[in-house]
Amino acid sequence: MEDRDWLILQELYRTKNITKASQKLYMSQPALTARLQNIETEFDVKVVTRSTKGIKFTQEGEFLVKKAEEMLQQLHAIKDRVQSMTDKIGGTIDIGASNYLTLHTLPKLLEKFQDLHPDVHYTVATDWSKAISQSVHQQKYHVGFVSVDYGYSQKLKLYAEPICVACREPFKLEDLPKMPRIDYQSDPLLRAQIEEWWGQHFEEPSHVIMHVERLESCKHMVKHGLGYSIIPFQMIADEDDVHAIILHDNKGKPLQRTSWLLYNDETASIPSVKTFIEFIKKYPFFEVKGQDK
Repeated sequence: MEDRDWLILQELYRTKNITKASQKLYMSQPALTARLQNIETEFDVKVVTRSTKGIKFTQEGEFLVKKAEEMLQQLHAIKDRVQSMTDKIGGTIDIGASNYLTLHTLPKLLEKFQDLHPDVHYTVATDWSKAISQSVHQQKYHVGFVSVDYGYSQKLKLYAEPICVACREPFKLEDLPKMPRIDYQSDPLLRAQIEEWWGQHFEEPSHVIMHVERLESCKHMVKHGLGYSIIPFQMIADEDDVHAIILHDNKGKPLQRTSWLLYNDETASIPSVKTFIEFIKKYPFFEVKGQDK
């Protein structure tokens, strides 16, 4: 079996859907189906069964998925070991990052690092901050960029930014319960922080008229005047046609979300990863002060 076959088994098991798995792996459905058939032929077993509800793994398939995790971890460890045996700054850095940081922080940072170290390559996987924290701990990623601190011990603060209410039209905070709100999926800790603020200031619930999956989608809905949202300030800092008010807790402190870099000692010993971490320590991140606008 090829390394990619183990990845195919993992992704199929996660999604239980050939279409979604092929999209995630940037493969055509026929190509993924052909690879799956090759796996079944090689082991002379049925790996999955298909139905109108998706796919279901057989007992043999479940066993192969378990072994896929072991095989990929072993391959990852071998690559890391080989990289740590040389002083050359090259190879691949495996990065996990929240969707928010992938959009707003990572591109410029990687561009600067690439200018200094052109022999380094990257894999970037996006997920929720909690999942990334777990994956860095399990050494699935060399480093992780997260927007929520889940208590990971080895972390480096990148920057903090205020949480604000954003709306296309001018508004007052006391009018929020009567205004249409656009909500989005977010990490539980950020949601809890926003809900606590709301409970400190209002007795009635917010008037949510729309739910969207991504923060970026939420911003565009706000820009088109469909409602307000409570979002990190950096999302609309450069939007001249959006009004924003920074939120403060009942002690007068601004609500903030802090972004972090996660790593561990074992992977940080790899020359390319170590150099990357040192680069980030000197990178000109800034505290996003934010002004009501």
